[in-house]
Amino acid sequence: MKNLVQRTITGVLFVAILVGGILFSPLTFGLLFMLITALSVWEFARLVNQRADVAVNPFITTLGGVYLFLAIYCYCTEATDARIFIPYLLILIYLLVSELYLKQPSPMNNWAYSLMSQLYVALPFALLCVLAFQRNAVESDSSPISFNAILPLSVFIFNWSNDTGAYCTGMLFGRHRLFERISPKKSWEGSVGGGIISVIVSLVMAHFFPFLSTLQWVGFALVVVVFGTWGDLVESLLKRQLGIKDSGNILPGHGGMLDRFDSTLLAVPAVVLYLYTVSLF
Repeated sequence: MKNLVQRTITGVLFVAILVGGILFSPLTFGLLFMLITALSVWEFARLVNQRADVAVNPFITTLGGVYLFLAIYCYCTEATDARIFIPYLLILIYLLVSELYLKQPSPMNNWAYSLMSQLYVALPFALLCVLAFQRNAVESDSSPISFNAILPLSVFIFNWSNDTGAYCTGMLFGRHRLFERISPKKSWEGSVGGGIISVIVSLVMAHFFPFLSTLQWVGFALVVVVFGTWGDLVESLLKRQLGIKDSGNILPGHGGMLDRFDSTLLAVPAVVLYLYTVSLF
């Protein structure tokens, strides 16, 4: 009961801060996900450093992740041009060249995990900016860029819908394991149930936010369901390789940052690709 109360309080606060930060303003959106990026990359670096053959620099990788988010944020808002990415390229070069002088026993592992911290953790959060900021179609608009908080928020809404539906239907009807080697509790029945709930939610989104067609909203939800499930499994595989149950304890009763955003890390890049494919931008 104590754990349930703790999980409930943490969950409510987590959702309130996330939704509020996204909806309130472009500034709170940026500050929120800069912080989330920093905490997530730092957590990832500390996790992989538990391996005896890995020595990732958590300060440099976290700095790189935060700067990548800031650079894409500024580029998407047209606050600057592509030259803002030059310092980030220097950080990547440092991560590679520094291994020549550190004399670590496994530089290949350090390179791999350092770059993974950027591609697997930092980049998906930065790509939320691509969803949030769009160029206005009308040239005479006072601002050439508009902030659409609904698109990045929808990724989380569909993820939450999928998780809730999968949990409930899996508990009631789950018989066939989805990926028993990685996550023994997930079932095909739960995954189908989560997908159905997400599609229903997408129809509600289509009614209130018709800037996407109903079919596009349904496709959006299904992309999040499929890639969000894969994202969950990828993080589960990572934790199995590291021999841990939770990625951290920053969120009481819910584990670490990667535990809360595992589905997001694959869903966001997939959604960006999907929306470009259907020519939204």
